[in-house]
Amino acid sequence: MTESTLILDVNAERLQELLQSQGYRVTVSEQNGMVQLLSASQGVGFAARMGNPGRDDGLFLDYTLSCALRVQGQLPEGLAERWNVEKRFARLTVQGAFLVLELDVIVAGGVSENYLRATTELWDRLLQEFLLFLRANASAQTEGDTPAAGADEVREEDAVAEEAAR
Repeated sequence: MTESTLILDVNAERLQELLQSQGYRVTVSEQNGMVQLLSASQGVGFAARMGNPGRDDGLFLDYTLSCALRVQGQLPEGLAERWNVEKRFARLTVQGAFLVLELDVIVAGGVSENYLRATTELWDRLLQEFLLFLRANASAQTEGDTPAAGADEVREEDAVAEEAAR
């Protein structure tokens, strides 16, 4: 691969085209003055947020794919830590009433179009595994415990993302 074919930065439009070429419906939104892309996979909404600015305005060296789910009830102790030990590519955090799954995609230094596609496919797979992980942890609760955040007890943070998937 030659240096001229490497992707050295991204913008919202390029990322939107990439997601749409892979079958995602994408809605462009603005939050706190920053453009973000809203979409969904596996019936769960997610956002793509631009990261560190590149050399030119509107270009970025990385972006984050993020899925925030509102938790209803109590989470099992160490749930996020267990995910982070078992999975290498995306981190899970508890942020207030939300469980947040994030995957950083770095293009700084140059990547191929195939890399960006593969990263999107990895994200889709991680969302599938995330839902299975939540269901498994919900069903692992004993009768006397407070329910875990399972698929039936978690709501999307952003209803707009769900609407974008339709």
